[in-house]
Amino acid sequence: MEGSSLRDRCYRLVCKIPKGKVTSYKEVAEALGIRGYRLVGMLLSRNPEPVKIPCHRVVKSNGEVGGYIMGVDKKVELLRSEGIPVKNGRIVDFQRYFFRLK
Repeated sequence: MEGSSLRDRCYRLVCKIPKGKVTSYKEVAEALGIRGYRLVGMLLSRNPEPVKIPCHRVVKSNGEVGGYIMGVDKKVELLRSEGIPVKNGRIVDFQRYFFRLK
């Protein structure tokens, strides 16, 4: 993942989120120094390597799972496989699993 484009920087940040943790689109945007959390979502929706670049670990600031390139059900499956509880499309005990990038 060479380069310093916003996309590349975004993907590098997402790769720092450890297994069993999540962060928010807003947190990624702030770590990038931008206000565009929707832009972060758009960049992640174009993730060329969704397994290697774990964009399934990026969720909404309110704990809702949000979208995923391979579908929301797959995102929930991946999160649960990493030990993150999801109920009704939302991370259970969100703050416990939240990872700060700053």
